Amino acid sequence: MTGGLDDAPPVFGAGDTGGKRRIGDRIFAGMSTGAAGFVILLVVLVAAFLIIKSFPSIRDDKVNFLTSTAWSPTPGNLRFGIAALLWVTVVISLIAMIIAVPVAIGVALFITQYAPQAIRKPVAYVLDLLAAIPSIVYGIWGLLVLAPKLSPVQSFLSHIPIGLFDNKTSTRTIFDGSVVLAVMILPIITAISRDVFERTPRANVEAALALGATKWEMIRMSVIPYGRAGVVSGAMLGLGRALGETIAVYLIVGTSSTFSFSIFGGGETFASKIANGSSEFNNPQSTGAYIAAGLVLFVLTFVVNSAARAIVNRKKDFS
Repeated sequence: MTGGLDDAPPVFGAGDTGGKRRIGDRIFAGMSTGAAGFVILLVVLVAAFLIIKSFPSIRDDKVNFLTSTAWSPTPGNLRFGIAALLWVTVVISLIAMIIAVPVAIGVALFITQYAPQAIRKPVAYVLDLLAAIPSIVYGIWGLLVLAPKLSPVQSFLSHIPIGLFDNKTSTRTIFDGSVVLAVMILPIITAISRDVFERTPRANVEAALALGATKWEMIRMSVIPYGRAGVVSGAMLGLGRALGETIAVYLIVGTSSTFSFSIFGGGETFASKIANGSSEFNNPQSTGAYIAAGLVLFVLTFVVNSAARAIVNRKKDFS
């Protein structure tokens, strides 16, 4: 018999290769390895640049770099520390997470579990559009529209006898910036949470309902546990966005010459301080002070991403 499979010409790179990998597989593996190595090299080079450029300024600093709240990077008399910047950056991001994560989970559950099929896609589409709005638009909206409306909330919370709620100013506060950041990171967390909730195995859902679970019990026992690792990933991705946000925080949160633990006062994050001090990048010593702040932000972001990776892997082990 002619014209059969046995008479067909061999295909280059396919078929039995005697235990050897095909040429296409070797090329793809090499490109993937090269791309991964290139990304790692970029991170190492960025870290090396920050360390090399900031070390002379840190060495000549007249105050403690880690504990001082002073910021006066004057050439020849460097006095700068990152304590105040670290406090504002961490607090403004944590408050934004406290506001955004529960709302994002609720919206994701509504879209995937409760909303009628006809409105699921429109609601998801509108939320996705929030992620496309530029940061400067959020900043202007927060400064002109949102901040004045939050003043009564600040006045109410200021009656709580805790230093964190001391009423310093009525607008352009850390609290205002936190609310705007929460709105900015909401689409990211919602999108990832929605995706993992939709992927809950149908067998898990039907098993819970077959055992007599209510809608909420089914969600609590099947949907949320299955998607917990994805929710943590989305939350950490949103936290990374909040830590590095520059323009919106620069516009909304006012600067303060004196350090205060209150969230109803002004302050600067690492990113907004660097943006606000760009006019001082004309001297290596002054520039080194701001690069040192960028180095701390780099380390902080790296630690957050590493912690998120560890949490997600641990959740996967027990899921």
